[in-house]
Amino acid sequence: MTITATEPRAVRTHAAPPQRVTFGRIVSAEWTKVRSVRSTMWTLASMIVVSVGLTALICWAVAGDLASGDAGGETPGSFVNWGMMFGQIGALVLGIIVASAEYSSGMIRSTLAAVPRRWAVLLAKTTVLGGLLLVLGTITSVASFAAGNAFLSAEGVGFALDDPGVLRSLIGGGLYLATLGVFGLGLGMLMRHTAGAVTVGIALVFVVGNLVALVPGVAGEWLTKLMPGNAGSVVAMLDSFNPNLLGPWTGYGVFVGETILLLAVAGALFARRDA
Repeated sequence: MTITATEPRAVRTHAAPPQRVTFGRIVSAEWTKVRSVRSTMWTLASMIVVSVGLTALICWAVAGDLASGDAGGETPGSFVNWGMMFGQIGALVLGIIVASAEYSSGMIRSTLAAVPRRWAVLLAKTTVLGGLLLVLGTITSVASFAAGNAFLSAEGVGFALDDPGVLRSLIGGGLYLATLGVFGLGLGMLMRHTAGAVTVGIALVFVVGNLVALVPGVAGEWLTKLMPGNAGSVVAMLDSFNPNLLGPWTGYGVFVGETILLLAVAGALFARRDA
């Protein structure tokens, strides 16, 4: 009896076909990055707490004077969401961090190795950040209004939801914070340095927006109206402290245009510069 040795059969293996990098998968990856970073949660928490807390505090302090007419001509609508003037820093900083943190950590190289289409990466970041801030910004706007209005209503100078401008300011608050975050994203992509971009962003929104009012004549008036923080924030305020600014929706439209322009410049440089 002859035994014939046989060679073992080769096991055929089929590699799984590579998954196509769709825009949906890019958005999913960006969402994972945003929600897994601890600084995102802290920044969003500070935006909500500062906005609601400061509004409640200032309305508690001035409600009596507003009711008695001793508030120096200011109206209750100037204070009912006052804290958002400072809470907006959180939205701006978050947008900057979403863009610049990948450069400081070096993760941007991995991102671009997986997704070479840089405009798609930028659009995905914008979609995730804008959507997140639109939802949480609207919640912040409503909570801030509710906190301040509780003290104003106790003195008989509060607002109802169907009063003129109330719903606009609540919806506008979410829109403004979302657009401001995207503005910060563009600034972060442009500068690629967190501390520098935060400094420039806060200066543009808070400092320069007030300083340009010192420019004499019509030039100073229009510069004040067109500065990003001045133009965009009016849509989130029931009554503006500065009656000479643009109308709520006109100002917001100007701010959206400025944000798109900044994002376009940042995207063009992002597409050309080394990571």
